[in-house]
Amino acid sequence: MSDAVTLYAVGDVGPERADPDTLFTGVRGTLSGGDLAFCQLEMNLTDRGTRLPQVRHTARATPATAGSLRRAGFDVVSWAGNHCMDWGPDGFFDTIDALRREDITVLGVGADLAAAREVRVVERAGTRIAFLAYCSILPADYWATERRPGCAPMRAHTVYEPTEPDQPGTPCRIITYPHRGDLAALTGDIARARQLADVVIVSLHWGIHFVPATLADYQRDVAHAAIDAGADLILGHHAHILKGIEVYRGKAIFYSLGNFAMDLPMTAEHAASPGFRELLKLHPGWEPDLGSTYNFPHDSRKTIAVRCRISPGGIEEVAFLPAYIDRSSRPEFLTGDDPRFGEVVGYLRDVGAGQGLTTHFDPAGGAVIVRTDPLEES
Repeated sequence: MSDAVTLYAVGDVGPERADPDTLFTGVRGTLSGGDLAFCQLEMNLTDRGTRLPQVRHTARATPATAGSLRRAGFDVVSWAGNHCMDWGPDGFFDTIDALRREDITVLGVGADLAAAREVRVVERAGTRIAFLAYCSILPADYWATERRPGCAPMRAHTVYEPTEPDQPGTPCRIITYPHRGDLAALTGDIARARQLADVVIVSLHWGIHFVPATLADYQRDVAHAAIDAGADLILGHHAHILKGIEVYRGKAIFYSLGNFAMDLPMTAEHAASPGFRELLKLHPGWEPDLGSTYNFPHDSRKTIAVRCRISPGGIEEVAFLPAYIDRSSRPEFLTGDDPRFGEVVGYLRDVGAGQGLTTHFDPAGGAVIVRTDPLEES
C-alpha cells in the first residue's frame, strides 16, 4: 500500500469564531498529512444576504474562513446540506466562490440541478477519485431545479402507520422510503462517475438528528442502491452524533460521521427558547452549557475521521481514527492507550448493534480497521 493515496473524511464543520484556525489546532497535522481531506460544511461563508424565513437556526462566517479550512487540510468540501440557502442566493454563491478561491473542490451544489449533480473528479498520484454529494434534509426551496440554484436532492417520504388501527392514540410505525426520481438520478450519476474515475465516493446529508443509534429506512435503501450502482464508499452526516457503520458487498457505509469541528455558542435566551427545548428532548440528558462553545449532546463529543487507502485498483483499506471534541469545540485525535479511544470504538459498536449491524473492527495503533472482507470461519 506504499503507493496508495490517503483520504481523510470527517463530518460536520462550522466555525463560528473570530479566529477559525484555532478550531483545528489538534487535527491539522494529521489531516494535512494526507493526500485528500473531505468535510461537510454547515455554515455560509458570507457577509451578505438575508436570512430566509424558513430557517430555524443558522449562523455565518466570513469568506476568509475558507482559508482556515484549506490550512486545516481540507481540499474537498460538500456544501449539499440543509444550511446551503440559509442566507439566500448571495450567501450561497459567496460560499462557493470563497471555497473555490482556496482551490477547494465544492460538491453537491450549483446554479441549477445539472450543476449540483455534476461529478467532481480529483486526481492524486495517478488515481482518479470521483465525488458526488446529495442532501435529504431539505427546507422548502433549498434543492436545485432546472431554474433554481441549490443542492442536489435525495428526498425521502414519510408514512405513519398505526400499529393498532382500532386503538386510537396508540403509537405509529414511522416508515420512510426514497423519492423514486431522486434515487434514479443518484444511481445514474454514480454509473456516469464510474466511467470517469477509479473510485466513486458518495456524500449524503441525511438521517435523524440527535436521536441515538436510530437509522431511517430510506438511508439503507439509498446506501445499498448507491453501492449496487458502483459507489465504493458512503460518507453520511447531519445527525450531529455518530451512528453505525455497515459493510455491504464489501463497501463501507458510514451512516453518520457526527460533528467534527462545530461551534455552537449559547445565550440564555436561545437556551430557553421553545424550539431549542424541543430539540433537547431528542437526546436523553442533553442540557445547554452556557460557558461552552459546544452546546451539543455529550455523545456528540465522540467523533472520528475516516482514513482510506486508495489506489487505481480501488479502496485497499478503510479505517477510522477516534477523536474527542472539547468544550471549546476543538477535536483531538486519540491514542490507543487513551480510555476515550475505547469509549468511541465501543459506542460505534453499540449503536451499530442496536440497528442490526455487525461490522467487525480491528484496532491497530491509533486507528481502527473496518473489516470489509468476509470473516473466515474458524
